[in-house]
Amino acid sequence: MASDDSRYEAVGSRDARFDGEFFFAVSTTGIYCRPSCPATTPKRHNVTFFPTAAAAQGGGFRACRRCRPDAVPGSADWNARADLVGRAMRLIGDGVVDREGVAGLAARLGYSARQVQRQLNAEVGAGPIALARAQRAHTARVLLQTTTLQAAEIAFAAGFASVRQFNDTVRKIYALTPGQLRAAPPGGSSRFGSVATADGAGGVPLRLAHRGPYAAAEIFDHLGARALAGIEEMAGARGSRTYRRTLRLPHGTGIAEVGERTGDGWLECRLHLGDLRDLTTATQRMRRLFDLDADPHAVAERLGADPALAPLVARTPGLRAPGAADVHELAVRAVLGQQVPVAAGRRLGSALVQAYGAALQVPSSTLTRTFPGPGDLAGAGLEELAIPDALRGTLRSVAAALADGRVRLDPGADRDQAEKELLSLPGVGPRAAACIRMRALGDPDVLLTGDAAVLAGMRHAGAEPVDAGAWRPWRTYATHHFCNAAAERRRGPVA
Repeated sequence: MASDDSRYEAVGSRDARFDGEFFFAVSTTGIYCRPSCPATTPKRHNVTFFPTAAAAQGGGFRACRRCRPDAVPGSADWNARADLVGRAMRLIGDGVVDREGVAGLAARLGYSARQVQRQLNAEVGAGPIALARAQRAHTARVLLQTTTLQAAEIAFAAGFASVRQFNDTVRKIYALTPGQLRAAPPGGSSRFGSVATADGAGGVPLRLAHRGPYAAAEIFDHLGARALAGIEEMAGARGSRTYRRTLRLPHGTGIAEVGERTGDGWLECRLHLGDLRDLTTATQRMRRLFDLDADPHAVAERLGADPALAPLVARTPGLRAPGAADVHELAVRAVLGQQVPVAAGRRLGSALVQAYGAALQVPSSTLTRTFPGPGDLAGAGLEELAIPDALRGTLRSVAAALADGRVRLDPGADRDQAEKELLSLPGVGPRAAACIRMRALGDPDVLLTGDAAVLAGMRHAGAEPVDAGAWRPWRTYATHHFCNAAAERRRGPVA
């Protein structure tokens, strides 16, 4: 959306497609909103547009209580881009500034802190501290409205340095004290709420927002077919399933539960965390796993223009590209996947979990362990795996490279560099490297032409790899449309 006039048209039509892509602030009220805010459209001369909520807050505006602009999906642009700004935004979303400061963020990006500050201010209207502060405020609101923790506990769990800073930030952004914010309704039935009402079931109940249509059945099919015993489980009938998995997080472990039934623009999620400081990180990892920040309208516009893909896009609107809740786990599973079929890969992955995964202090149903970290596998013998010695060597090599930092797969990693480094490791082929780039690094433009299911789907649709240039920059979604078409042919129509 190139001009402020076109942005104002989106505001006037309350177009939810642009929620998270920009924000607008009203000078007469001092409030900023999402484009789909249901309030009366303000006059054009009273409206200012901002690329991020942090930029609006920096301009002196407070969040609208009606449309909850802090609860929008993330920008598809920042999540897709491979440049410095896109990488920085993903790292900030993962909580790196809270854990490592601006210096740590800059070091991960390979730039000076001054360069990072300048680039972010120029493109998103706020520096890393302001962006992290806006994120802390949202985390604090979630904890205030879903837990009974004391304000001081929430302040530190959300990443604030002091209770005073917490109080001042909440008042500035929401125009409410923490106590008043806690008493405010969390969301009710409105699609503008980011949290669900606490119901005594434990954990932190969330609504993970997405934009546009969401093909939940297909992503749950994908995850269910690959679930590893001990760290993942899928319960319920198709259409009302619940996916549960364990998480290794910076401050401890956790369990995430996500429901298949979509609300009015969200998926229901519940996070059980050993340390609430991991709330932001765990939320972002589940968002990436379920590809909730995608722009399905932009994908459909490009892929739907191709004669071979158009029927697939029309048949499955809102098809998502599964990401990764644990990038190191995904890398190991991708290496296994290049050598063995899906079912065998599940058995080998489950054997790794049982042999080397850390046991949960309190198991939950069939969830008993976390996936082993790179350090756990780098020096392991892996004799438990009935696989050739060469594959054992590849697994150890990949784990060692991840453990010592020779290969980085965090949200801010350089995708080209990471793929190059992966391919330099013995036994890692193009298919595994491309899969890691697509899922662990969230690249929306990867075509897995070496995958049998993709090729089968392409043949069925009458597409050719030579057509792939027309699918840029959404070749990852073309990949999943072809895989989905092949899966549909195998299983037949689903009632």
